[in-house]
Amino acid sequence: MLFMVIETFRDQDMVPVYRRLRDGSRMLPEGLTYVDSWVEATFGRCFQLMECDDPRLFQEWALEWRGHGVHLEVAPVVSSRDTQSVVAPYLDRQGPD
Repeated sequence: MLFMVIETFRDQDMVPVYRRLRDGSRMLPEGLTYVDSWVEATFGRCFQLMECDDPRLFQEWALEWRGHGVHLEVAPVVSSRDTQSVVAPYLDRQGPD
């Protein structure tokens, strides 16, 4: 499954997080895979796409990051391509707009 992780940096300061990444790693438990990420131009948030089959792995990961200036939100997501295949059968149906 895919998950969008939204990291909110305390005081829009991502330097402590990037320092920890430089000096160590993402500290991902086995089975939790980092796919890619994007950072807001204001440094307020980072959006990370992650993949795993067991959401409890996010709990383990969040515990590793406690006290390091970041708040994590995790939301399961579906790719646009996969969503398109789900929606396709409904496109020609008549119904409420």
